[in-house]
Amino acid sequence: MTHAYDQTYLEDAQANLGEMADYAANCCRCNMPLFWSAFVSTGYAAQFEAGSPKVISGLSGTELACHILYDAGLMHENFPAPSTDYTKSAAYWGGWIVAYFQWHSGYAFQTILHHIPWPTLIKLYPTLHEAPPEKFLEVGYAMLRKTWGASPLQYQRKLCGLSQSELAERAGVNLRTLQQYETGAKDLNKAAVDTVRRLAKALHCRIETLLPPQDA
Repeated sequence: MTHAYDQTYLEDAQANLGEMADYAANCCRCNMPLFWSAFVSTGYAAQFEAGSPKVISGLSGTELACHILYDAGLMHENFPAPSTDYTKSAAYWGGWIVAYFQWHSGYAFQTILHHIPWPTLIKLYPTLHEAPPEKFLEVGYAMLRKTWGASPLQYQRKLCGLSQSELAERAGVNLRTLQQYETGAKDLNKAAVDTVRRLAKALHCRIETLLPPQDA
């Protein structure tokens, strides 16, 4: 997996998303699934996924949350004062671990939080917040596989309401080959880049969204 930004920035990225989530949840009292949707819809999630220095480390987590709330029309004034201690918050851990999982997997935040909804993620806090982040990878990837069915490709195709033959025609991929990628008989990670790109374009998603994890 090629990461959008170097691992040297990962600690900052995790701290920023942790602070962002804590500020939104505990200072602004946001509905967190709605807030994460705003993170995606305002474009900040895409900037984070692309490794934008401004979003990863140029803004504090509190500043990032305020920008999201303002741009999404959820709050325009009277922003609460930031917290002084984020490290003990379940919301902080949620943002912190989501940043790590996104960096490791390459999947979009929208994809991750669709398969691992925020309330479900927070329920993992008591058992996993003191464990190494690698432990969450085992759980996170297992949860994604459970909701995907046969493969992320199959899931995304059904999400778009396409049959296998319709997708094969739109992407210019042999139907039998597509079926093998969906069932795992062929590894999509080893497919030609152009093939995966055409599938992603037909399904209106990022290439990474379609690729099954190579490790956990």
